[in-house]
Amino acid sequence: MKLFIASIIQNHAIAHGIYEMVIHAPEIALHAVPGQFVNLYPHLESTLLPRPISISDVDYSGGHVHLAYALVGTGTKLFATLRVADTVTVLGPLGNGYAIPDSIQNPLLVAGGVGTPPMIFLARSLRMPVMIYLGFRSSTPYFVERLAEFGVVRVATEDGSDGYKGNVVNLMDKHGAEGDIVYSCGPRPMLKAVQEWSKSKHIPTQLSLEERMGCGIGSCVGCIVKIKENNYQGWNYKKVCHDGPVFLGEKVIFS
Repeated sequence: MKLFIASIIQNHAIAHGIYEMVIHAPEIALHAVPGQFVNLYPHLESTLLPRPISISDVDYSGGHVHLAYALVGTGTKLFATLRVADTVTVLGPLGNGYAIPDSIQNPLLVAGGVGTPPMIFLARSLRMPVMIYLGFRSSTPYFVERLAEFGVVRVATEDGSDGYKGNVVNLMDKHGAEGDIVYSCGPRPMLKAVQEWSKSKHIPTQLSLEERMGCGIGSCVGCIVKIKENNYQGWNYKKVCHDGPVFLGEKVIFS
């Protein structure tokens, strides 16, 4: 990981409260793998901590890195005001991403809300047709058309405003979803449901966990989760930013 000053190529709203920023960061684009993230720095004296932002896609030839973020606080709202040719300080790539075994033939991608953008980079990297299930609370889902370039996309919304009315696991059951691996990213309740669904189907799973992070590099121990281990207590604490954010689904303990 390195610290860079990156110029902004694009920065625009893609849905209500959701923005996509594209930065010119060739070294990050070259070394990033799906599931990793970067730290963006707000450049505010009152807001010193960086904001962890998942990498949603990369353009290797142009050296561009795509980042999607929700407007949830002072830092991200500041990012939304940045314009083309402005610069941002970025640290990355960070964390451990998804592993792609050579043996997989039928991957399932399952995402919810702001866990959707990283699926683009993953789907591109898989280099095979994929089945994608997306869950949203309501309103208009985003990145559906872009993900449709890589396979079949099915959408669920809790209020029925778009696609199937219900949650994403219900949608998977409705269509008899099958696969030899499940990749998932999204809010904790959804990940827990995906973990249970995959266990019942005996399908290996990789989950990208969402936790509040402080430093993003493993120093502050602010994003710990319980992960199963072969020790006296059967588990240990791991840092989402450093040891994750992607973990084997069967290892994650949802308290």
